[in-house]
Amino acid sequence: MVKRFVGALAAVAVGFVVGASPALAAQGFSLFGDATRVHAGNHSHTAIQLRSAGAGFGGIDYAVPAGMTFSQLQNLSTDFMFTAASCGQGSPRFQVNIDGRNAFVYIGPPPNYTGCPTDVWLNTVNLATPASFIDTSQLSGGTFYDTFAAADLKYGNDVITGIQLVADAGFFFGTQTVLIDNTMINATLFTYEGRGHGDDESVAAAVEAP
Repeated sequence: MVKRFVGALAAVAVGFVVGASPALAAQGFSLFGDATRVHAGNHSHTAIQLRSAGAGFGGIDYAVPAGMTFSQLQNLSTDFMFTAASCGQGSPRFQVNIDGRNAFVYIGPPPNYTGCPTDVWLNTVNLATPASFIDTSQLSGGTFYDTFAAADLKYGNDVITGIQLVADAGFFFGTQTVLIDNTMINATLFTYEGRGHGDDESVAAAVEAP
């Protein structure tokens, strides 16, 4: 089911690769679609709510260092809590932008990435270990159940141009809502704390881990 869905979302997912705003580079991340800051987070003041209602979607677009290659992606994790529906249909997921396409890292228990509980904070643990799965089927020579170790042999020198965290399975669940907090990309921790109102609240609290 997940594999069939990913083929259907390919055109939409590629669209998420482009259009990063100047604010993203300055702030560390930006929100798109139905994504808002909410209170409280996981042992924190703030989390990001991603909501997919019907055909809608919500996501977080992260800035990555210029020239970062796939082999340099060593740590990818986040805290998450579902408040409506569950994981499934390839959502939520990290999208790693490579060569104008996406590799997908799904959140939820493999191999089907379904059955996440509601109303409890969980952590994905590191999803970028050598044995972790990554869906590289959009890339040349890719496969749905690739491992990071195998993908590194094929794409290790390819430049990563962006990373997103997306929820978009409302078409299946009706409404899918997940809270996101304490996201790690390599040594950078995104806590999503900030000040302001409306769109200004997307200012990141991104700190380098010791």
